[in-house]
Order: sequence, then C-alpha cells, then structure tokens
Amino acid sequence: MYTYDVEYFKRLFEKNFLYIRTFMRNVERYKNRIALIDAEKDKKWSYEALNSEVNKLAYALIESGIKPGDVIVYQLMNLPEFAFIYLASQKIGAINCPINYRLSPGETAYILDDSKPYVFIFQASLGEKVKNALEIAQHKPKVLIYVEDGKCDLGISYTEFIKDKPLSEPPEPSYDAWAEVTRLYTSGTTGRPKGIPFNNVNEVLSCLDVIIYLGLNKEDILFNLSPWFHRGGIHLGGPGPGLFLGAAIVAMKTFSPKRALEVIEKYKVTFTVGVPSMYKLLIEEQKKFSYNIKSLRGALSMGAPLDKSLCIEMKEILTPNIFNGYGTSETFLNTLLIPEDLPEKAGTAGRNITFFADVRVVKVYPDKFAEPEELVERNNQEVGEVIMRSLTGPYDYYNKPQERAKRVYKDWFYCGDLATWDEEGYLTIVSRKDDMIIVGGENIYPVQIEEAIQEHPKVLQCAVVGVPDELRGQAIVAYVVKKDESLTLEELKEFISKHPMIPPHKRPRYWAFVDELPMTATGKKQHYKLREKVLEDLKKGLLMR
Repeated sequence: MYTYDVEYFKRLFEKNFLYIRTFMRNVERYKNRIALIDAEKDKKWSYEALNSEVNKLAYALIESGIKPGDVIVYQLMNLPEFAFIYLASQKIGAINCPINYRLSPGETAYILDDSKPYVFIFQASLGEKVKNALEIAQHKPKVLIYVEDGKCDLGISYTEFIKDKPLSEPPEPSYDAWAEVTRLYTSGTTGRPKGIPFNNVNEVLSCLDVIIYLGLNKEDILFNLSPWFHRGGIHLGGPGPGLFLGAAIVAMKTFSPKRALEVIEKYKVTFTVGVPSMYKLLIEEQKKFSYNIKSLRGALSMGAPLDKSLCIEMKEILTPNIFNGYGTSETFLNTLLIPEDLPEKAGTAGRNITFFADVRVVKVYPDKFAEPEELVERNNQEVGEVIMRSLTGPYDYYNKPQERAKRVYKDWFYCGDLATWDEEGYLTIVSRKDDMIIVGGENIYPVQIEEAIQEHPKVLQCAVVGVPDELRGQAIVAYVVKKDESLTLEELKEFISKHPMIPPHKRPRYWAFVDELPMTATGKKQHYKLREKVLEDLKKGLLMR
C-alpha cells in the first residue's frame, strides 16, 4: 500500500536546502531593508542593491571561465567585497574560500597549492605579500583580482572586473545540498592550517544554531569585531547568519576600540561578536568617552575563556546580555554560556544547549581513542578530552583523509582540548593535550595558572608553557603582557605566591615580559609558538627568575 514517496522528498530537499535559496527569499521579501553597511565609507546596501552587486560579480566570474566546483580564494579584511564574494560564489556553484590576511607569503602559497583556486582575490595593500606567495606557489590561479585600497600591478582591479556586467540573475548551476560551498582553513593553534569543507547543510544548520541560541531577529544590526575569514567570523555575526536571517551586518575593515564604539553608536548596532581582548579594549575606551551604546542588546565573546571580572564589566558597561561560546572550526558552536549563566559560570566553557551537537568529556589514553561511553566523572575534578558529534560541521579535512583518522572515531570528533565537567554539564577547559606540562610527574594545565596571573590588575595577558628541567622533567614559564608598565617581577611573584588556587609546585619558575603573545585571529593563544621560542629564550638567558 502506498504511504509516502521518500525519494521524492529527498530530491526536493537536496535541490532546495541551500543557503543561497534563503538569501534570495530575503531579497524578495525584504528588498528595501538594509542588508550591509560599510562603516569605512558610510555606505549602505538594501537586500535588492546587495543582490545586484552580487549578480555583477557572478556574471564576471562566469565570463572568466569558472565552473561549478571551482575554488575562489579571497584574502580580504572585513570589506563589502567579502560579502559579495561569499554570495556570488554560491550563486554560480563555486567554493568560496576566505583566508587570513595576516598569513606570511609561504603560508598563503601553501593554501594556494592545497586548494588550487581558479580565482584569487586579494586586497591591493597586500600586493607585495601576494606577489611573493605567487612566486613560491606551484599552482598559479587563472584569474587575479585586487580590491582597491592602494596601488597594485597584479591582475585586474575589482571595479574593472565587474564593469558593465548585468544586474539580472545569472544562470542557476546544478548542485545540491551536499555540495561543498565554503572552505575554511583552521587558525593554526597547533601548526600548519588545514582546509575544512562545508556543504549547504552545514552552512544552513550553523546559521540556525546561532540565530536560535543568540535570540537574533531580522531587526538586528550585527557587528563582528573580529575578522570574517574564520569560523567565528563568517558564521557568528558575519555574512552567514545575518544575511540568512534578513538582518543587517556591519563591515569594519579592521578593529579599533574607538572606531568600533563610534560604529555602534552611529548605526545603532544591536549585537556584537568578538574575543575577550577586544572587549577589554572596548570597555577601557567606553570608560573614558561614554559613547551612546544603548542600542546594544547582546554581546558574544568567543575564542578564549571569559574571565569573571571581565564578564562583570561587560554586563555593567556594554550590555546585560552577555554570551560566551566554545567550539572548533570543524564542529562549530558546541557549548554556550547564556546571560542567565553569567557571571556565576564565567571561566567555564558553558554546556551543550545547541540543537545540532552532542558534547562529552571522555577518558584520555596515550595510544588510543577512549570509547565515546568512557566518560570522566562529572565532579569538576577529573580531566578528560572533549569530544563532539555535530551536524554544523563535517569534521573532515580537504585533501587530507589521514587527518580525519587522527581526530574522528565512531562519528565523534576528538578535539584535543582537555576539560572537566560538572553534574549540569558545564565544561571547564584546562588545556590542550599538546600544551600540558608535566612537573615532577604531575600534570599541570596552563589555563589555571594563566587565569590566576591575569587576575592581577596590571596584567593584560599571560601564556604559560613548559621548558625542559633536569630535576622536575619540566619547569613552568610564564610570558606576561603588561597592562600597566609599572608592574615589576617581584610584585607579580608576590601576587601569585599568595593566590589561593596556585600551590607552590604550580608557580612559574621562569618569567618573561613581552609586548604581545602569538595569537590566532580568533584570539586563541598559540602555545606551540611559545614552546619553540622558550627554548631559545632559555638558551640566551632571557628568562627571569
């Protein structure tokens, strides 16, 4: 007896469950609503006007010879063209691949050789670095386009490339919900970046998770303070969820606390996304000048643990509605702290409340994966590895099947972060596997020490690593960025010696004051770079005791 044609629905789903379909619905129903604001030039695009810009680029790309499945690598700051490329590539079935504009020429060349783009779009001010990257890379993109913010003698300008192109809809490509639409490269907390492919299903579910759990709506004006090229940029307050929802997004080329507050005031921004260090700078600026930021109804912090003291200041000075997200490039937003959790749960990574992910903390073994059922005790003491199972990311790697085998077991992604959790499921990240320090046979987790040092009012940031030690196996080294130049080593050592959470064996043996710490674009500390640096610093006698 006939009941239901599942194959028909599968075909319908596969053809229509596309990010770009929802954007086009927004163009139809919200054509006069503001979609994009360029804070640098004070220019606005309605959904209809944005779509016209996107169509011009789509036609220009088609005329250049690009085909569905080809890759467009683009290396831009937060400019309107970023959004144009993100949408135009999907209209023609190409894969959009934004990359970090801070990369060295060698790193850019590596990505060009890895993804083999048909088109490479970059900022003119990056021209010299791009030229060096192209000299190093074996793969040469067919089309080079520069976005004007300076002189450039490589390729064709963006303005010239789209000149006189039609505003009408381009021919629709043949691709489905499973096709790769976006490729992002990991931020490199452990070394060379890896390409992560996202299909339309991942893209749409990522947007839905953000919209639902941050309580976003079409009246919102979203402002991501961090670069758009990474997971927390493009999919948290960047083009992804904002243009999917029918809201407005603000593009500000680079972050400046003064300029950011001016933008929030001028455009009545309702929701910001950024990393803790950005919010610290915003707060200091707001204390001095008191901008009118009453429109701000929410702020999401990501990329690093949110200190309780910072959280309290954010609630008092920016907005009462503070969120803190934790996740990975591969699996996206896995746990979340929402306003009702804060400030009490500040310092934790939150708990899993999202629709499309499961999160567990399991035993750690040196030579094998723990079974997904081998959970650590929910006592906030036993340390285990965080694992995730998610539909918002493929947790796969482009062109590197061996990397997936290192991370995925029984459909769970083993992320390498070490954490404890409590009876309610709140996670506290203590370290990465690679960052753990072993002193006298005991495992020491850097995060606890870093947070304690950062409680000192004259400290801006701190990172802790280990260095070889004949007696103890490893000794603890603290790299500190001063907030107040009057801070002395003796003052800092006295502070940590009296800290109730840091016993003698966890106190740093060596110290170094530095101007900055190596960080990813998402505000994560690159401990592996400090582990390389510390050996040389010790050898040169640059560490203090």
